[in-house]
Amino acid sequence: MKKNKKIVIIGTVASSFYGFRAELIELLLHKGYQVYAFTSEYTKSDLKQLESLGVVPVTYRSNRGGLNPLKDIKATYLLSKKIAEIDPIMVFSYFSKPVIFGTIAAKLAKVPQVVGMLEGLGYTFTEQPEGLSKRTKLIKNIQVILYKLALPQLDKLIFLNPDDPKDLLEKYSITVKEVQILGGIGLDLAKYEYRPVEKTESPINFLFIGRLLKEKGIHNFVSAAKIVKTTYPESEFTVLGRIDTSNPGALQQSELDELISTELINYPGHVNNVKEWIAKSHVFVLPSYREGVPRSTQEAMAIGRPVITTDVPGCRETVIDGVNGFLVEKWQPQALAEKMIYFIEHPEQIERMGLESYQMAQEKFDANIVNKRLLDILGL
Repeated sequence: MKKNKKIVIIGTVASSFYGFRAELIELLLHKGYQVYAFTSEYTKSDLKQLESLGVVPVTYRSNRGGLNPLKDIKATYLLSKKIAEIDPIMVFSYFSKPVIFGTIAAKLAKVPQVVGMLEGLGYTFTEQPEGLSKRTKLIKNIQVILYKLALPQLDKLIFLNPDDPKDLLEKYSITVKEVQILGGIGLDLAKYEYRPVEKTESPINFLFIGRLLKEKGIHNFVSAAKIVKTTYPESEFTVLGRIDTSNPGALQQSELDELISTELINYPGHVNNVKEWIAKSHVFVLPSYREGVPRSTQEAMAIGRPVITTDVPGCRETVIDGVNGFLVEKWQPQALAEKMIYFIEHPEQIERMGLESYQMAQEKFDANIVNKRLLDILGL
């Protein structure tokens, strides 16, 4: 009798499978597992790319808004039917909604092993300087109820940083059978070679990568840039990332246009060669309000750039203060500007701290090591 080696991985956006899960999938296939990639947001080319990875793509519907219980119940039932048809030995879900509804669906389908991974707690658990809006509080309360329903059903729950289980499980008294901390999901370090800075003379270039959202720290980055420019007008600030027009905390197009026209920032738009932009920069800056463990920072570290980031969950996992960069208090552009100025006035520290970043990335964010640990956690 042939041993069942089918594994279902449930995500949302198809590109996350080949963008962030390729090495994990490769390991599973090498071990002889048949992998089914469940995606709810995809294009035809996405599905072809998933097939080229060697997985079987499966599409499913997800009630993206999440505030209609009847739609959620129907979607979860249909998802459970698709899982049951495959009859896998394990369902592994990542991202909030797949962990909630994928877990319930897997239990309905009587899957022997069900594991979830929360790579961050999302915007509903992210503190804002003005406090959470009424709508965000409502969504958070619903989310907590759903977590209380789903998470105890898991055989294992994986987090990337040690703060998230405290802020979710401990704070809301949610019991889970087993909790594991993975750290960052890691990078294929062969694709991120160490690139020492070409020169550390002025002007120093500070790089921000991320969606242009308030909680990613874009407004604080811009405010800090204005402060630095008053003393060091030749300093450069580069921003890579898209505007998210659907998000109320997004930088407005008119604001972006003004920042470009006044030459406060350099904004090349969406680029496909992020690594080259990191290599051209001197210091990576991410003043985010909260993260799982930010991939952009891992990329900058692997290439050998010092990091200035906020002392918040996820971000603090990437910096030893004063060693490979600096941790600053959240929502404080003045503190951010002071650390930027430090690098302008002490350019010799850029290469020294950048080398420390590179060494930390080798130790903590090697996808080969991370994925082997993840397979150990999964018991595969």
